[in-house]
Parts: sequence; structure tokens; C-alpha cells
Amino acid sequence: MIPRYTLPEMARWWSDEFRLQCWLDVEMAVLEAFVRLGWLSSEDFESIRSKVRVSVEEVQAREALTQHDVVAFVESLSAPLGPLGRFIHMGLTSSDVLDTATAIQLRESCDQLLRRIDRLREVLRQKALEYKNVPCVGRTHGVHAEPMTLGLKFLLWYEEFGRHRTRLVETRGRVAVGKVSGAVGVYAHVPPEVEAYVCSKLGLQREPVSSQIVPRDRHAEYLNTLALIGASVEKVALEVRHLQRTEVREAEEPFGRGQKGSSAMPHKRNPIVAERLCGLARLLRAYAQAGLEDVALWHERDISHSSVERVVLPDASIACDYMLERLTWIIEYMRIYPERLRQNMDITRGLIYSGGVLVALLRKGLDRITAYEWVQRCSMRVWEEGIPLVRALMEDEEVRAYLSEAEIEALCRPEAYLRHVDEIYDRVLGS
Repeated sequence: MIPRYTLPEMARWWSDEFRLQCWLDVEMAVLEAFVRLGWLSSEDFESIRSKVRVSVEEVQAREALTQHDVVAFVESLSAPLGPLGRFIHMGLTSSDVLDTATAIQLRESCDQLLRRIDRLREVLRQKALEYKNVPCVGRTHGVHAEPMTLGLKFLLWYEEFGRHRTRLVETRGRVAVGKVSGAVGVYAHVPPEVEAYVCSKLGLQREPVSSQIVPRDRHAEYLNTLALIGASVEKVALEVRHLQRTEVREAEEPFGRGQKGSSAMPHKRNPIVAERLCGLARLLRAYAQAGLEDVALWHERDISHSSVERVVLPDASIACDYMLERLTWIIEYMRIYPERLRQNMDITRGLIYSGGVLVALLRKGLDRITAYEWVQRCSMRVWEEGIPLVRALMEDEEVRAYLSEAEIEALCRPEAYLRHVDEIYDRVLGS
């Protein structure tokens, strides 16, 4: 049975409750900075802190009237405070709160995705080690090429997601950036010390220079990083789909008891989760494009980016989280068929060893054009007559003038191609 995906972590960071809590955290940090500046007494701050509450329902009700979410939020906070309510949001612009809070949401999302990547890489590492020495045929253009090992597929994916981890860590540092610089970024009503305190308090970096907003190249980078992760998820899922094809059937995604593959054909076991991941990768690429479109705004800011971000930032984060979780499940529980791997290696009757024969002839002193023609001639006999490549080579007098029977037999074994597998693993995983 396919386990149900639950999203308590990632969904939490993009919930209305957490978003408004982040807004409140920003506003309260600003008030703490006011206390440090002597603008607000400690007693008044404690009075404010004891009374402020954030209610999603109340803010939404006020927003229905004001048609402005931050104004509704500020009114909601200020209402029970009496005269002290004037200090809420004093000297700020909406984006001081919005962008700083969004930085917290993006930071938490990055941490959640990093946990997903770490878990996926651990599963890939286990599979890479388990199948390190299991030979299989490598394919290029969908056609049998030369022998490799199944473990190398997993090892390559392990390393690829390691690069994504590095990218995401770097991206995290560039999106966890806040600003409290006012309507056009010149600190007209609150000094830079307020911003410094707020960002330090919330664990964020300060935007070195801002307009009314944090520049959106930061958010575009986040979305592009997620799109890159999605592209690699799609790459792995597509390989699973190919390996599950009936003609190949070397591996397949898990198929649970009671699961149905088709309403019409009871025999079907379709790679539905892998296909789903390939589809979702298209969404992440589209979200990345939307993020790029948000970089260019009118002068110091317009709000054409705002409506986009309300969709793409939570959706892309949750979609990427889902994709990593599902791919981890596929890899951990996928079915692999060693006997089928062996059968498919033999399906071309040894043609996958032609490259080694070519190189052996070159090392014997034969020129490349002639060597290629001889091996291709033998290979065509295999295609047309259905005989093994070993036999075709043995029966070719010109080839036999250069290669002995023992040499030909040694060249037509997978071991001749896999002698450097340990070295590749050592580079990636260490000895």
C-alpha cells in the first residue's frame, strides 16, 4: 500500500497561523528595539506584550473590510492596547513586516527540504552499496551500450543530490534576509539600529540595501533551486519508469497489496508515483519562471509580485517537499529483479562488448578505421544471423590474426569493464 503523504512540517511554515505569528514576531522585535532606543518604556512594552494576540479569524474579518492584510493585522493587534496601540507598526511599511516574515518562512522551508534531501541521500547511499557489484547494461539513446553496475546509478544520484544540498544551503543564506528600512529603503522613520536588532533577534541577515522590499532575485534563486531539485527528481523517476517497462522490467516502484493499476486491465502495475513526480517537476519549472518575472518591478516597488508569491512560494515548497518524500519511498522500497538484469545483458548476444574489442585491436597496432570496420562487420553478423559476438569474432580470420581465442573470451565478459568501480565509489563515498 502506498503510504499517505502527510505535511505537518512544510505546511506549517506556510499556514496562516505561522505567517501571522511571524508578522507578530517582527512587530514585537521592533518594539524591543524601541525600548533600546528609549522610545518605549519597558513597562509599556511588557503591557503590550501581555495583551497582544493574533487571531487568523479576526484578521481575515478585518481584511474583508480594509482590503489590506497588514492594515487588518495592525488594527487587530492595536485594538486591545488603547493609547499604547500607536506604537504597533510605528514608522514601518507593510513590506518591513511581510518580507522579514517571509524570510523566516523560507529559512524554515529550506531546513525542511534539507532534511528531506539528507534522508533521500541516505537511502540512495544504501542502494549504491547494496548493488555496487551487480552488473547491468548501460544504455545510451535507449539502446544497449556497455556494461556497468546497477549501484552506479544510485551512486550518481547520491552525488547529484549532494550538489543540490550545497545549493540549498547557499540559497538558504541568501533568502534568510530581512529589512526594516521603510517605504523606500532610506530609514526615514526608524533608524538602521532597529533593523539590525530585529534581524539579529529573528536569526536573519540584513538586506544591505533595499527599496521598499527585499530584492526579488533572492526569491527567484530559491524557486530556481527548487526547480533544479525537481529536475533531478524527475530524472530519477523517469529512469524508474523506463526500468519498469515490460520489455525491460529490471526494477519497478512499489506496488501495494490491494492496489489497482487499471480499471480495465487487472494485470497492470503502472509506475504512477514516478509519473506523478515527472509531472510535478513541470510545475516547479513554471514556478521558477514566475519567480524570475517578479524580479523587475516599477521603481522602488509595485505589487505585481505579491499575488504571484502568495501562490508560488508555498506551492513550490510543498510540492518539492512532497516530491523528495515520494522519491525516497520509491527508492527505499523499489523492487529490483537481478535475474532480469542478467537476461537483458545477454539479449544482444555480446554486442555490448564491441567497444572493448575495438580498443584491443587498436592496442595491437591496427589503425582505427580498419579496426572499426572489422568489429562492425562482426557485429552486423550478430544482428542479422543471431549468433553470439564471440563466435563472430572467432570466425573472422582478420580479427583472429590479432586476437587469440582466450583474449576474445576475456574481452566479452562484464568484468573487463568494471575494474574501476571501486575507484569511483572511493571518490564519492571515501574508502
